Amino acid sequence: MADTEIPELDEFLNQWTDSPNQAKKAFLQLLDHLQKKEQVQLEFIPRQGLTYSLRVSHPNQTARPLFGMVDVIEDDPRWLSVCFFGEMITDPDEKGDMVPEGLLGEDAHCFDIYEYEASEVAYVAKRLDEAFEMAAKG
Repeated sequence: MADTEIPELDEFLNQWTDSPNQAKKAFLQLLDHLQKKEQVQLEFIPRQGLTYSLRVSHPNQTARPLFGMVDVIEDDPRWLSVCFFGEMITDPDEKGDMVPEGLLGEDAHCFDIYEYEASEVAYVAKRLDEAFEMAAKG
């Protein structure tokens, strides 16, 4: 299980009232998915008014500081953008977007979740699994 004692994240979640698009529900499912993995490290970086970033890493990583990022985009309503380094995942259904220099200055593959849909959240969770496996290899 991941070490997930992050007071700022808990405070953010406690203050977040979900909207009809259920972005919070999607975020919580992805967070729960990550917390069940051994050796996942989570860092929460709030930038009020812009984004609330959950950065995900593995201790075996040496080339990069993270393998994925789940951003809550401050909008009305809030929505999620989940990004990975381009070569760390596949996108067999072509649901994501390539974003040049979109993740820490490197090319990224991002999936935007504007409203909760179980199949979309599951698809992104599989991408998290792929990135986690790549990161675990070092």
